[in-house]
Amino acid sequence: MRQLVRYPTFPQPFQRLHGMTVWLRADVEAWIAEHRPPRPIDADPK
Repeated sequence: MRQLVRYPTFPQPFQRLHGMTVWLRADVEAWIAEHRPPRPIDADPK
């Protein structure tokens, strides 16, 4: 998480609590869907 939150496009936290930060799951999943590189297609299915 420490690496991800450094990206300027990563969503802002929903709330900061004593000792932890909380993000909304939907926000994080939307960010991942937009920014994750596509997985390579396995050319040799087994």
